[in-house]
Amino acid sequence: MSTATPALDLPGGLPDHSAPPPGSAPPESPGAPGEPQPRTVIRPTRGWAGLKLGEVWAFRDLLYTLGARNVKLVYKQTLLGVAWVLLQPLIGAGLFAFVFGVLAEMPSGELPYFVFSFAGMLGWTLFSATLTASSMVMVSNAHLVSKIYFPRLILPLSAASQPLVNFLVSLILMAALAVMYSIVPSWRLLLLPVWSALLLMLAVGIGFWLSSIMVTYRDLRYIVPVGVQFLLYASPVGYSVAAVSEKVPASVERFYMLNPLAGLLEGFRWSLLNEGTLTPGWTVYSVVVAPVVLVVGACLFRRAEKRFADVI
Repeated sequence: MSTATPALDLPGGLPDHSAPPPGSAPPESPGAPGEPQPRTVIRPTRGWAGLKLGEVWAFRDLLYTLGARNVKLVYKQTLLGVAWVLLQPLIGAGLFAFVFGVLAEMPSGELPYFVFSFAGMLGWTLFSATLTASSMVMVSNAHLVSKIYFPRLILPLSAASQPLVNFLVSLILMAALAVMYSIVPSWRLLLLPVWSALLLMLAVGIGFWLSSIMVTYRDLRYIVPVGVQFLLYASPVGYSVAAVSEKVPASVERFYMLNPLAGLLEGFRWSLLNEGTLTPGWTVYSVVVAPVVLVVGACLFRRAEKRFADVI
């Protein structure tokens, strides 16, 4: 017949229930020798690791959803709807054809000046629309940033969806103009996706940086559209790089070519219309600058990301 072990009385008259019951095995120590223990290693996130691209891939469904939402909402409840996709570059090309082709008599090679400027407007609209949308996307989606967690890089990336869809639709009109004016494509057309991707890289990279600043300084939402408008006339959209070389000194031309859009837009039109001459040095410069701006912009965005929810 077993007898129960009486509980020990603690000061104050309370029994000690922490002691194991009689006959039970003692608890194993969490640090028992020979058994692997779980560990959490915290390292500084620098370089590529700081971008956390794996998170972006894990949330790719959200990226697709936000991109589709942007495409659906941009022309919702508008009178002309998707027709704006074609009207914007057409009106811009018509104005450039009149100002630069008729009044300034800028050269356009063997092409009609309207087609020449329309091709420039295609590349420019892809860049400018992406830059404007990505730079303002954090402020316009403040309700998402302050309530739920997801990789914030997704927001500027999703802003490129609507300009890209507009660009693809406008290419159909460009193809119709090429048939109308008997423009025969060549192997250069195969490089058109490369120039388009570089323009997107440059726009999204600048958009990363501007959107991270705009969270704190909302004045940028008024400055960015004005700056984009000035950049339009400082880039070879309605005129060619060859026209700049003919009309300005060499020192001014070198300063002008520091704008990476000069080489990218000239290459875009060179592939699309078989018109223009690429300068190897400045072309390589523009091709290298675009991905560098993308990576640097993403790193700056990630560095500022930790304060977004507090100040937005």
